[in-house]
Amino acid sequence: MQAIFSSNPDQTRGRLFAERESAFRSCFQRDRDRITHSSAFRRLKHKTQVFVEREGDYFRTRLTHSIEVSQVARTIASALSLNQELVEAISLAHDLGHTPFGHTGEDALDQCMRTFGGFDHNAQALRIVTSLEQHYALFNGLNLTWDCLEGIAKHNGPVPHPYPLALKEYNSVHDLELHTFASAEAQVAALADDIAYNNHDLHDGLRAGLFTDDQASEVPLVGAAYAEVDLLYPELCRSKRRHEALRRVFSVMVGDVITTSTAILNASCVKCAQDVRDLDYSVIQFSKPLWDELKEIRKFLFKNMYRAEPVLIQREHAALVVCQLFECFMNSPQLLPSEWRGAVLAHASDLPRARIIGDYIAGMTDRFAQLEFDRLLETR
Repeated sequence: MQAIFSSNPDQTRGRLFAERESAFRSCFQRDRDRITHSSAFRRLKHKTQVFVEREGDYFRTRLTHSIEVSQVARTIASALSLNQELVEAISLAHDLGHTPFGHTGEDALDQCMRTFGGFDHNAQALRIVTSLEQHYALFNGLNLTWDCLEGIAKHNGPVPHPYPLALKEYNSVHDLELHTFASAEAQVAALADDIAYNNHDLHDGLRAGLFTDDQASEVPLVGAAYAEVDLLYPELCRSKRRHEALRRVFSVMVGDVITTSTAILNASCVKCAQDVRDLDYSVIQFSKPLWDELKEIRKFLFKNMYRAEPVLIQREHAALVVCQLFECFMNSPQLLPSEWRGAVLAHASDLPRARIIGDYIAGMTDRFAQLEFDRLLETR
């Protein structure tokens, strides 16, 4: 049974382009299915999470990360009696706008496009599902419900001014109420993202040898988990000990969100999904003590993983690839594939050209970006 403050597919604000709804799928199920069948979703398989995709099959990619976020979000949504189909759709779509090479690629492309409106991966995700995916006869994009689009655009909270250009443009024709909080389902997707990357980045960093189990245990939350495992299973081998410890960290994070959010929702007296949006605070939160613990994990990961020398070397090269590809295509648009070249050459000014080239580069996988760099620039 759904809670009174959950999103009800029968009360959706609908789609920008009216369609006959499915007889056997809710509108939110249909959103989820369109996302999983999209080209952008498939490309996440070969896009960096932290480690460059070619570094090994073991490490997380944007695709496996998105699937893990979806699993966490469904668990929390179920415990809070929220709509699991909507939370799953938002979770699976939340990283569609990421460039190759993770946040490094995003930072580099944002710098390249600074005079053309900049680049933001959340705004790009909205641009993909409303415009760049072009498979349907009657519209561009996926024509997702307002509820899903709202969650993609502002799952991290109200969008501050000035809005990223892609959000501003779309919002002018389909108001997503960017100044308010999103649904409880979207808020769940945001915290599920935090839980997933904190947990799997610890796991990947340990697997890569960037830090040791003993070093990770210096973080209080992680250390307590290892101590519990050692007490229960004193002779456990290293790999099982690590897994048992990190699954406990994971469980603590999920349980804390459920407990804390239940209390907030009960105290808020919200009576419908719109009431959640009208509040001036998020109803899905970590407790203050756990939030402080998570800040310690992030501090540890920044020092020992995100700023580790092997990762920094990758980041430097990734930024070079993205920036030089952008410059190359701006100076020589004839080097673009035919379908992109025609769109660029149809515009006389640099602004639309830069945005089309930005779309092209943002859609690249790690391996394709590297291949294009090698083909066009490495021998110059």
